[in-house]
Amino acid sequence: MYQRIRDLREDADLTQTQVANMLNVSQATYSRYENGSLDLPSATLIALADFYHVSVDYLLGRTEK
Repeated sequence: MYQRIRDLREDADLTQTQVANMLNVSQATYSRYENGSLDLPSATLIALADFYHVSVDYLLGRTEK
């Protein structure tokens, strides 16, 4: 999951700070989401799925679609 949120961010040419601002968290918190040292709250997971127009299952690695 963590690699997927990083890949989606990089594919969209966004910085961690930009995504963190959208989520209303600090860049440091978002960085911990990406490296897996902090679990994503369900509301954040849903917000990322909506933002990137993918399913939560995709972010969780349960599907490739």
